[in-house]
Amino acid sequence: MPTSTQTEKYTFGFWVYLMTDLIMFAALFAVFAVLRGNTFGEPTEGQLFSLNGALLDTLILLTSSFTCGIAMFAVGSGKAKQAMLWLGATFVLGAAFLALELSEFGRFIASGNGPQASASLSAFFTLVGTHGLHIAVGLLWMAVAMVQIWRKGITPFTSSKLQRLALFWHFLDMVWIFIFTIVYLMGIAL
Repeated sequence: MPTSTQTEKYTFGFWVYLMTDLIMFAALFAVFAVLRGNTFGEPTEGQLFSLNGALLDTLILLTSSFTCGIAMFAVGSGKAKQAMLWLGATFVLGAAFLALELSEFGRFIASGNGPQASASLSAFFTLVGTHGLHIAVGLLWMAVAMVQIWRKGITPFTSSKLQRLALFWHFLDMVWIFIFTIVYLMGIAL
């Protein structure tokens, strides 16, 4: 079992990791901003993107952030069953978000608008795909955490891990808000 000092070090280290992720996403947003509109005669973002689909993705992910928050209240209260229920809801919502994102990618690729079609789409697939990869990692982490709660209950160790998971999940929600605004809303407006 880690001591309180070790837990603080893990949490600090995780904040450092989140800041490096923030820098990476900032760089990906910058690349997207520079390459936006470089379609070389291929369809533009406004012709490809579905505002309804992106809005549905956003609502699903924001709802998953809410359910994650409720799960953390349950963890803080030592209510393992409630924590499992709300983490399960968060997992289902995150998986639905990822499935919709992969479906969108599949539609684009099937219509010949994959990452190789233009610089703009290459930047889109890289930015949104990186976020999707982070969601997939978060889902794996969530599944492992749920198994730990099921086996050991809520201990200081599992609680600490869940706090970092919640930070990660909320971070991904914030990144998605920027993706929704900069990529989808601005892309459709062009």
